[in-house]
Amino acid sequence: MAYTPTLKKKYSEEVIPALTKEFDYKSVMQVPKLEKIVLNQGVGAAIADKKIIEVATEEMTMIAGQKAVQTKSKKDISNFKLRKKMPIGVRVTLRKERMYEFLERLINISLPRIRDFRGIESKMDGQGNYTLGIPEQIIFPEINIDKVNRINGMNITFVTSADTDEEGFALLKELGLPFKNVKKN
Repeated sequence: MAYTPTLKKKYSEEVIPALTKEFDYKSVMQVPKLEKIVLNQGVGAAIADKKIIEVATEEMTMIAGQKAVQTKSKKDISNFKLRKKMPIGVRVTLRKERMYEFLERLINISLPRIRDFRGIESKMDGQGNYTLGIPEQIIFPEINIDKVNRINGMNITFVTSADTDEEGFALLKELGLPFKNVKKN
C-alpha cells in the first residue's frame, strides 16, 4: 500500500464533508483544495556577496525537502547596484505529497517555535489564496542554528482552488492553520 500523508487523509475524510456542509456544495469536485505551496525568500544582500545566495539555496532545499531554484532580477537598477539576471532570491514550489508533508511540519513543529506566537493573521488576497510571512528561517528544525550566519525571513504562499476568500479561509482553517480569533461585525 502506498504512503499517504496524514493531512491528505484528513482532507478527504474530514475537510471535504465539513466544507460541503458549510458551503452547501452539490459535488465533491466543487470543494476547494490546496493546489500548491510556494516558499519564497528574497536575498537582496546577494548582490554584494555571492555566497549568501548559495547558503540561502541550501537552507531552502533543506526546509522544503526539494531542490530550490534561484530567482533572477528582471531589470537593471543602478541605485541598488543591480544588473539584469543577477540572482536575488530563492524559490521552491511544493505540490501533492510533499506539499501536505511540509504543511504538517509547518503547523505542528515550526509555527509553535516562533517567539510569542499567538496565531497567524487572517488576511487573504481576494482570490482565496493566503501568504504567510515568516521573520526567521531558524524556526524550522532542519536548519542547524550553529551554522546560520544571517537570519532571513521568507514568504509561504498557499494557493487554493477556492473562488472566494471565505472558502479559502475555511479550507486552510480546517486543514489546521492556527489563525488568530477573528471577530465578525
